[in-house]
Amino acid sequence: MKRRSVLLGSGLALTAPFLTSTPASAAARLTNTAHLDFLCDTVTPPAQEGHSSFGSAPIGVLWTYAEPDADGSFRRIGGGPYDPATDTYGQGAFNSDDIARAAVVYVRHWKQTGSTASRAAAVSLLRGLAYFQTLSGPHRGNFVLWMQPDGTFNPSPVPVELPDPSDSGPSYWLARAVWALGEGYAAFVSASPASSVSSSPSSSDRVFAGFLRERLDLAVAALDSAVLSRYGTYQIVDGRRVPAWLIVDGSDATAEAVLGLSAYVSSGGGGTARRALRQFASGISEMSGGDARTWPFGAVLPWALSLSDWHAWASQMPAALARAGQVLGDSRLVRPAVTDAAAFTPWMLTSGGPDNGRLPARIDRNQIAYGVDSRLQSLLAVASASGRSGFKRLAGIVASWYFGANAAGAPAYDPATGRTVDGIAADGTVNRNAGAESTIHGLLSMLALDANPEVAALARRGTAIVERVGSTTVEAEAGVMGGGATVVTPSSAWTGESQYSEGKYVQLPAGGTIRFTLPAATQPRLVMPIVDLQPGSAATTRWASGGRELGTVKHRGGPQGVSPAPGALLPVTLGAELPAGRTDLVATAAGGPAVVDAVLLEPLVSRYVIGGTALLRSAARIPQTATVTLTGSGPATVEVYDATGVQRAHTTVSGTTVRAQILPGGFTVIRRTVSAEWTAASNSRRLPI
Repeated sequence: MKRRSVLLGSGLALTAPFLTSTPASAAARLTNTAHLDFLCDTVTPPAQEGHSSFGSAPIGVLWTYAEPDADGSFRRIGGGPYDPATDTYGQGAFNSDDIARAAVVYVRHWKQTGSTASRAAAVSLLRGLAYFQTLSGPHRGNFVLWMQPDGTFNPSPVPVELPDPSDSGPSYWLARAVWALGEGYAAFVSASPASSVSSSPSSSDRVFAGFLRERLDLAVAALDSAVLSRYGTYQIVDGRRVPAWLIVDGSDATAEAVLGLSAYVSSGGGGTARRALRQFASGISEMSGGDARTWPFGAVLPWALSLSDWHAWASQMPAALARAGQVLGDSRLVRPAVTDAAAFTPWMLTSGGPDNGRLPARIDRNQIAYGVDSRLQSLLAVASASGRSGFKRLAGIVASWYFGANAAGAPAYDPATGRTVDGIAADGTVNRNAGAESTIHGLLSMLALDANPEVAALARRGTAIVERVGSTTVEAEAGVMGGGATVVTPSSAWTGESQYSEGKYVQLPAGGTIRFTLPAATQPRLVMPIVDLQPGSAATTRWASGGRELGTVKHRGGPQGVSPAPGALLPVTLGAELPAGRTDLVATAAGGPAVVDAVLLEPLVSRYVIGGTALLRSAARIPQTATVTLTGSGPATVEVYDATGVQRAHTTVSGTTVRAQILPGGFTVIRRTVSAEWTAASNSRRLPI
């Protein structure tokens, strides 16, 4: 497909329409919808006021969870305790959240492969999703979340969802409904007018698209009234001004709505939807922060009410900004996405991967398909918008999680069944359930890989983690206390916006000290104490090693504002680097009581090696070099990228050991051909899922 590029300032070219890729052949496709098909069902709900759908046929629904039986088969179940007497669940059997995202899978699969079965499934689920929308009363345009097996709603489940009732305000499921309705509209409005819609006899695709448009406009009107009425206003969170017009104060939830709005507007939708797209995207863009040396390392933060919280799940903020920037022709929206991709993603990969919770230390190290897919989709979208191939390299490295580059060292997705495991813990424990969310996002990833065979090829090489050298966390309570310093174990590790690492922290009175013995390193490291920055605090901590001062941290934070708790638990980068070989570190408090949770140590050059591929990442101020040993045979390709993902060098070298340059704040990717024998041996380690 031809494309046109327009230079829009600061050297960032937007590419529109989206960069095209060459789909995989049918024989080589990774996407298999069999398990998702198994989770699908239909129901004829009883009459419920304010709810209807397109046509009178039974509506499509999706079971929430699937658990394995001893014989290897799976059974479908709902959420919450089951009452066999009433055939109900504490939550429900089906939910609009998963139905919306499953509809996106089928829409994309239909458009990518021409599958008539996926087209019919898309229609069925989009009709089902529409039934969850409230059409009258004060909650008009919003969506109920849970439905019981007989089709009755459970608007106030146990445990309670917020908002309660679930259609009483903006929500994640409203945002995801916008995503599905937008992509559904774009797919059906461009389909052949002469073709009929499965499950909707005598109705054309464009008629169905018109129905989806009506429902999307209704949802956007609800968001316009409840959320975008605050557009242009801000709230203070621990001294930082953040946008007040994000859906449930989340750039993560807002991003998934923006994906749908981008598809809708690019297919002819306008008016309120176009304005909503621009306003929501501008709000997401304001959640960007940090750089290669400072928290959050260039990431777009997901929650406006916390400066300390990042999670991989629902982290499609860069994807949303890239798509919106392309549709609106606005490179200002794409720049924060580029920073997230070029600065944050290499840090995330070298420091542990797409965790469920960095708060700010690695608190929840579980990793799930939703998080992996969110990062994969974002990298591919930013690559499309920027035309920078390095982001596709990073996408392949991220996607290797599905093929064994994870804590379990085993595949998380099985192309023979279409199942994705529900999660992998930091100790390698695999949750072999295969529920709707994991299945959905595993398939969204496989669709993306099938559309980008070169990314898929790179991903499938990464069948095991060979080496990871990145951030190290040293707990404050592991140090030697002096001067009245004490270890505190709060009743809850969760502060309301962040979490104490290992559930403890150290309280330092004026004159108190902590003496650390650090793990050794052969290169200089950044030192980032995680401290509690409290409004009005006069406390400082002075940090030194070998008698040399590394920096002083002021523990005074900004005004609490609407933050759920006073103070912010944040890493603060010291001005001087810890020299190579130094293992001693001492913190001394002055001016008042100070709280220290932990210390992050960040090497100037970090690395992540998976099979015949290596990623090097720099936190240095000047160019660095590093030596990497890769498996495989044949020459290695070395690609050097700067801090914005622009390729600055491309070389081919031979030999087992590769020496490469890494630019300040940038990343380098080294790729070697993996031997057929090594690949076959690695692929034989299949996990039954």
